[in-house]
Amino acid sequence: MIALRHEIHYGDRLMRCIVDRPKNVIALLADAVARQPDGIAIVAGDRRISYRTLAAEVETIAAHFSAHGLVSGERVGLLLGNRPEFLVTVLAAARLGLIVVPMNIRQSLDEVSFMLTQCGAAAIVHDAAFAAIVPDLPTLRARFVVDGAPAFYPVSAALPPAPVVDVESEAPFCILYTSGTTGRPKGAVLTHLGVLHSVLHYEDAFALQEGGVGALAVPASHVTGLVAVLLTALRVAGTAVILDGFKARSFLETVARERVTFTVMVPAMYHLCLLDPELGSFDLASWKLGGFGGAPMPSATIARLAEALPGLTLCNAYGATETTSPATILPRGKAAARPDSVGRPVPCADIVVVDAEGCEVPPGERGELLIAGPMTIPGYWDNPDANRASFVGGYWRSGDIGSIDAEGYVSIHDRMKDVINRGGYKIYCIEVENVIAQLPQVIECAVTGYPDPVLGERVQAFIHADPARPVSAEDLRAACAARLSDYKVPERITFLDTPMPRNANGKIVKSALREAGQ
Repeated sequence: MIALRHEIHYGDRLMRCIVDRPKNVIALLADAVARQPDGIAIVAGDRRISYRTLAAEVETIAAHFSAHGLVSGERVGLLLGNRPEFLVTVLAAARLGLIVVPMNIRQSLDEVSFMLTQCGAAAIVHDAAFAAIVPDLPTLRARFVVDGAPAFYPVSAALPPAPVVDVESEAPFCILYTSGTTGRPKGAVLTHLGVLHSVLHYEDAFALQEGGVGALAVPASHVTGLVAVLLTALRVAGTAVILDGFKARSFLETVARERVTFTVMVPAMYHLCLLDPELGSFDLASWKLGGFGGAPMPSATIARLAEALPGLTLCNAYGATETTSPATILPRGKAAARPDSVGRPVPCADIVVVDAEGCEVPPGERGELLIAGPMTIPGYWDNPDANRASFVGGYWRSGDIGSIDAEGYVSIHDRMKDVINRGGYKIYCIEVENVIAQLPQVIECAVTGYPDPVLGERVQAFIHADPARPVSAEDLRAACAARLSDYKVPERITFLDTPMPRNANGKIVKSALREAGQ
């Protein structure tokens, strides 16, 4: 049983907190090294890195940061794929109190430039392969390249040790950008306090044992990959098995070879594993816990997984970047019995369902979910307007319509936000619409999702164009690809001869468009 107590943080927020917890993220590494110095911290292909070696690499990179004049509180952009250097860089930044800003490697130059500018990044670490999407900004005092020149890993020059920095628990750990309904991303500030509580919530809910082995099959730059897998494995002095991308066959081979014990993925990934005709030939006995989130898991998939992998326990988790990953987790073994629920609130979460007037509703009734607790971020980076709109009394306004039944189980019924969930990637329609609307041939446009049996949803665009100046689907996709991540580019485009359907208030009726686009 986790011991809890009420504490005041972020000025005036009263919240339940875990009593016995590390002070900051770098303390997770120090504790793991003390417990398992020769244990394997990272596996990536043929590379196997012990905790002793990981700690040494973190100290070296921290010294490199310090030698370039980077000091506590400054922001360091990170544009790396799933590879050991990602975790090394994150921990080296935490060691100095720097705020790391992980970015999706599938983003465009425009998106990366906006994020680095908005947070005022002083440096960036990037893979040489992504040089084309790294902007030349005057605020960037240092640029470190992995697998390129000037070389960053390994650092050959002898450098003085990095200064000892006492990082407070409320200090920002990282900034993760999440798309906003206004079309521009917001920088969610994840603190050491929030990250540690989420890691401890995962450890408890998943019943992870010392030395557990987690497979990183989702992007490390997302809150799930970073917190649920990399840092949770660190907490139990376990092993993070890093996969560079997801393919069902190679994933299954890796799980069997490395004796993976837990995963956190989107439902589509589990579905793809089931589609492998040789699934039964792999020795997957070690794989005990399968966490999932980002989209509902179909009941048929749950049933098929139970038949094909009887030793695997599924565990639904619901949360967001703003809740530092989980706000609810389904108790182990309840996936089949409660497929309608995303679980119960984690021990430190305070979740309230309110109606349009802001009043709490009775159990079972629907309303907007408000979420508070130490895992909830204090706010967005340098964005007071978004903070006023998104937070009330220390609670984050999720924008999701949900309910909590008499037994404390939370269900999600709908989304207030106009968002597409493509295999766990959230795509705000207005962001895509803003790009399409810039084309001179386009009179008006609307973007919605359409059902997909594997990914959940894909992106479709409805276009009303000037008949005197035709525009092709290829032109539209090219314009989107130049400004947006590739998964945001519309895959289905429908041209309308008439204006968009609108209601009495003049708003586009997207439900009618979805029906027309089936």
